[in-house]
Amino acid sequence: MASGPAIAPTSIETKTIQKLRIRILPYLFLLYVIAYLDRINIGFAALTMNKELAITSEQFGLLVGIFFIGYFLFEIPSNLLLHKIGARIWIARILLTWGIVATLTGFVQTVHQLYVARFLLGLAEAGYVPGIYLYLTYWFPRREQARAIAMFLTGLPVASIVGAPLSGYILDHAYWLSVASWRWLLILEGIPAIIFGFLTYFLLPCRPQEAGFLTENEKECIQAELKCEELGKLKQRQYSVLQALTCGRVWYLVLIYSGMMVGRHTMSFWSPQIIKALSGGYSNSTIGLLVMVPSLAGVAAMILISRSSDRKLERKYHVAIPAITAAFAIALLGTTRSPFLAVTLLSFAEIGLCGFLAPFWAMPSEFLSGLAVAAGFALINSVGNLGGFVGPSAVGLIKQRTGSLYGGLAFVSICLLIASTLVLLLPKKGHVPIR
Repeated sequence: MASGPAIAPTSIETKTIQKLRIRILPYLFLLYVIAYLDRINIGFAALTMNKELAITSEQFGLLVGIFFIGYFLFEIPSNLLLHKIGARIWIARILLTWGIVATLTGFVQTVHQLYVARFLLGLAEAGYVPGIYLYLTYWFPRREQARAIAMFLTGLPVASIVGAPLSGYILDHAYWLSVASWRWLLILEGIPAIIFGFLTYFLLPCRPQEAGFLTENEKECIQAELKCEELGKLKQRQYSVLQALTCGRVWYLVLIYSGMMVGRHTMSFWSPQIIKALSGGYSNSTIGLLVMVPSLAGVAAMILISRSSDRKLERKYHVAIPAITAAFAIALLGTTRSPFLAVTLLSFAEIGLCGFLAPFWAMPSEFLSGLAVAAGFALINSVGNLGGFVGPSAVGLIKQRTGSLYGGLAFVSICLLIASTLVLLLPKKGHVPIR
């Protein structure tokens, strides 16, 4: 699986990287927990919201998916603006706008208003995740990028670990002021983004030279290593923004990511309803606890797989093998009627769907730099996340037509297997064979 271990860093490099891990990554991780919770809490709200607003399975799938249309439209401009304006200002703006929209979603009265709110939420959040991927390239060299991305992305399963039981508890207990509990769920979980939007403006440094927690030697050390890597990429080929957006390598990664996101977002939004359908009379709080279990497995997988990928500087198999694992787990999920077996299969699905992410996102920065990597990250994430529209919407449509989730889950599994095959066709070092 390996392509050779990374060169051992010097003592000052090790100390600098350790400082960056402690001072930068925990804050970004916390922001992602807040972001992903606001994105997926509609899945828990649906446990009571769908009945109150008379939302069908097909409509719910569209509600989930329409978020990614807004996300798609503003993703690339948002990332280019972040690179121009600076991460501190732009990430703070993203947090504030999505926090306001997420909170106001709790006041909708019809499914059509909910469509608009979900579209606007996607528009507001656009650029956040690829913006953080770009931001991490300002701080971490290639040998550390998969682990840095993984530390950030552990916010994804942790959002479920924290948010699932919290959301279930709110649904069962928050009926204040004669307002439905699903409304309180959306309102209460939207407020932290507003608070941290203000904090981010004051706390997040844009580049290493602005980091007060680094000494001058440490700043020079990390900037020298990053500049050396940048020059190495420029010697191979210098991409402009337009070239990055039309590059075959980038679009190959778009295809892969699209298939992966069909699986990722289907599981994020449909897991509570899958477990509820199998568990009979379980309370919303219990369903929240059961949804938390697969996320714990996902955290462990993300950390272990990213460390292995960085240590061996290998990306291809560290992406493909987890995705194949998820594909088979999801295919089997549609055949079970046991809550215990469903949670077990969901755990294997989460291991795969969380495990592939960090090695995958270390791939674009291996051949892109500067504004080109900003555009590349945004293009892959924006178009790829349309899989978040296709997957949940297809599952909802198929369930509405057939009365069963099996056909929808089989479709998701096939998408993951196709994406995995495309990954396995990559050359050994992870570069795409298209120029």
